[in-house]
Amino acid sequence: MAYENILYLVEDGIALITVNRPKVLNALNSATYEELREAFLAVQGNEEVKAVILTGSGDKAFVAGADINELAVQSPVGAAECSRRRVATLDLIENLGKPVLAAVNGFALGGGCELAMACHIRIASTSASFG
Repeated sequence: MAYENILYLVEDGIALITVNRPKVLNALNSATYEELREAFLAVQGNEEVKAVILTGSGDKAFVAGADINELAVQSPVGAAECSRRRVATLDLIENLGKPVLAAVNGFALGGGCELAMACHIRIASTSASFG
């Protein structure tokens, strides 16, 4: 699958998944969550992958939270459905059956903090900030 919002690489049994939206501090929109879900499903089905590293592009943010531009235009019903899909993605990560390491650089706020907490191991740079 071709991704627009994440980078996905498998090398030497390690999958590297990078949220790649540095202009918006890697904020999570629906498309990014869907790509993360697809990438983690690919990891789950790939016996060659033994572990995953999840990180964010740039040095300012791992993930600075939800994309507020998208949230501002969602209906209540749409927001509830979006929330269910996001929780399902976090559950997939938490229950993957392979170790997932969050390499946290910069901000991990809101949904970004939740994403880091869904990982089994978190390694934070000196610039990391959780909230």
